[in-house]
Amino acid sequence: MRGPHNIWRLIRTGATMERSGAMGLVLDAMEAPRPLRIAARVLAFPFRWLGYRGDTSMPPATRALTALGPAYIKFGQIISTRPDVVGSNLATQLRVLQDKLPAFDTSLAKAAIEAEIDCKIDDVFEDFSDAVAAASIAQVHKARLKSSGEEVAVKVLRPGVEKAFQRDIDAFYFVAKFVEFFSPASRRLRPTEVVRHFEGVVHGELDLRMESSAASEFASNTENDTGFGVPSVKWGYSGKRVMTMSWVEGAPLGDNDALDAAGHDRKALGERVLQLFLRHALRDGLFHGDMHQGNLKVSANGDILAYDFGIMGYIDEYTRRVYAEILFGFIQRDYRRVAEVHFEAGYVPANQDVEEFARALRSVGEPIFGMDATRISMARLLSHLFEVTERFGMETRTELILLQRTMVVVEGVARSLDERINIWDVAQPVVEDYIKTSIGPVAVIKDLTKAARVVARFGPRLPQMIEDFLVKSSNQEKPAPKMSKRSKLKWAALGAFGGALVVTAAVFAIH
Repeated sequence: MRGPHNIWRLIRTGATMERSGAMGLVLDAMEAPRPLRIAARVLAFPFRWLGYRGDTSMPPATRALTALGPAYIKFGQIISTRPDVVGSNLATQLRVLQDKLPAFDTSLAKAAIEAEIDCKIDDVFEDFSDAVAAASIAQVHKARLKSSGEEVAVKVLRPGVEKAFQRDIDAFYFVAKFVEFFSPASRRLRPTEVVRHFEGVVHGELDLRMESSAASEFASNTENDTGFGVPSVKWGYSGKRVMTMSWVEGAPLGDNDALDAAGHDRKALGERVLQLFLRHALRDGLFHGDMHQGNLKVSANGDILAYDFGIMGYIDEYTRRVYAEILFGFIQRDYRRVAEVHFEAGYVPANQDVEEFARALRSVGEPIFGMDATRISMARLLSHLFEVTERFGMETRTELILLQRTMVVVEGVARSLDERINIWDVAQPVVEDYIKTSIGPVAVIKDLTKAARVVARFGPRLPQMIEDFLVKSSNQEKPAPKMSKRSKLKWAALGAFGGALVVTAAVFAIH
């Protein structure tokens, strides 16, 4: 329920952050304005005793987010990939949220698996381990299939995770509505739509059948990608709350010491992970939407292995072309074209000035080029971009939320491997390749071919469809028949009678 009771939930959120010592740490790390830091601390301090205690053995931020629940953990996972935004200390603290949370009892996991696949654990698996990884929504066990001896990863949802997520999402809706009501300027950011998008993503993640399907499609799309691998789904041992996949072995992408010890080139890995994401998004329109270090490994031969496909992004071909043109324009420093694309796609209201918008975009992009990557502050860059979009009335595009968020996460992963990486230099060959094949003469021929196929499919029905359309248009042009005086009196009497009923009902309701 999205009522005022959510105020209590939000009070406990602030109280938990203050009680754990995370409030000041997070605000300082994100370089919040000093007045905001003081106000937050002053408002939260009297209620700190209402906060959840959490696991005192954990660092403050991790302790607070794990105590608050899975939706807050998901937020922590996202910012853990951005040491350039929140600082290396806080990012390192939050890294454990990716796959090192406390696990629930293995006996509960086994019971859930048996209920889902309708088989006894001992009849299907051998060497079934305790949890080897645990995150906000599920945990993973390593096992061996009795039938083939193959090592597999068995993913099981946490008990009660659906209710816990819904409780947090209801609170987020309440905040979004509150912000929209008291801050009209925020409505262009469409807070409620953003929460609704997040809710849809989460609900998909809570049905492991959908994750199995996404993993299968993703594996099919990427089977020819050099240096990249996806485990296969074991459909016979998967269901709504359980998913079984082939086991992948490798060094965690977030463990630089292990990568160095194994002799991997971290600079090359950083470039590859960024290019893979762009290739999947632009070429296929299907990309891994949760591409943080906890969901990536590096095999002995140097391949990047992806898993955990609960959050996948889908973008249509038109949106992919718009996104590619915007990226390509920034890479070429053609800010006029970037501005035109925003107007053509309807991202910026038509009453704005395209030249002025192009100049504003130049003020965002130019400081990046030629600058040492270690000196680029992503926090300041995003702040500047926010100011520009607000000035020109650009609304939040919900269809691009996950794409933009994943781009930020992937860049953070790449920078954790090589802090000097420049996303524009790395992205250029991938975007240029997509532009050549999807925006140009070849693309026009492909589009015309698709259109011809659609017309051909409806060919036998076209004459009748055209005739129906012409008849309908002709009928709409005819003036409406005049109503007789008697009809007018009849409808007036019915209206008066209906109005009298409404008034009578209202009077009874009052008394």
